[in-house]
Amino acid sequence: MKVDLHNHTSFCNHATGSMEEYIQRAIEEKIDVFGFSCHNPMGFDEKYRMSFTQLPLYLDRIRELKEKYHSKILIKSALEIDYLPQYLEDRLLDLPLDYRIGSVHFLGSWGFDNPEFIGEYSKRDINKIWEDYYAAIEEMAKSGLFDIVGHIDLLKIFKFYPTKDLRKPLQSALKAIKKSNMVVEINAAGFRKEVGEQYPSREILEMCLELEIPITFGSDAHSIEQIGFKREAMEDLAKEIGFSKCATFTQRQREMVEF
Repeated sequence: MKVDLHNHTSFCNHATGSMEEYIQRAIEEKIDVFGFSCHNPMGFDEKYRMSFTQLPLYLDRIRELKEKYHSKILIKSALEIDYLPQYLEDRLLDLPLDYRIGSVHFLGSWGFDNPEFIGEYSKRDINKIWEDYYAAIEEMAKSGLFDIVGHIDLLKIFKFYPTKDLRKPLQSALKAIKKSNMVVEINAAGFRKEVGEQYPSREILEMCLELEIPITFGSDAHSIEQIGFKREAMEDLAKEIGFSKCATFTQRQREMVEF
């Protein structure tokens, strides 16, 4: 079964193509389970996300597509939610979603994956950046609010790697993920970035297998042609490491299926 749970829409203001075109492409790519997971609305970084007033329209459109294409593909409703506790509103957490992707895109107010702010790396200690990032991932996991960890090593996007061994804070974050019963996604977006590989690294996936943390898959598509991108490579890697099943969700209940 082909599962693709991380995909964006034009509601986030930095993706192209209609939601129906995404579904049609997913069907062409022989994807069985496709999830829309647009960026959550919040009172910060509003340029790159929908507003709360648009949220009902987003969910209505997913429902319409579920009904129209129910015989061809299983469509899931979700959000990719930035872990910024001061912006996590109850009206967001009360939504009847199939799953929530929890992601860290910001350290404080710094959007570290945005090329506009790449200069900030030269002003900070790279090891401290990575330590803070892993700490944020761990805190997100401990919140118990999410089902999937989005692109767990996103910080490598521009190939700024730590210069010392940081497996200890990484291991601590992974143990929190395991304890909170979360899933780690294998995300194709890194192939389209300077880092040139999937999120997460093979090493992290091997650590996930050892800890019995489940995986799932996501194109992280922001355009139609990105749906299913590098799918075979990600599946092959997962199988090489020792995974044979991936997660999907219905009303936040997890099911493991063979891929």
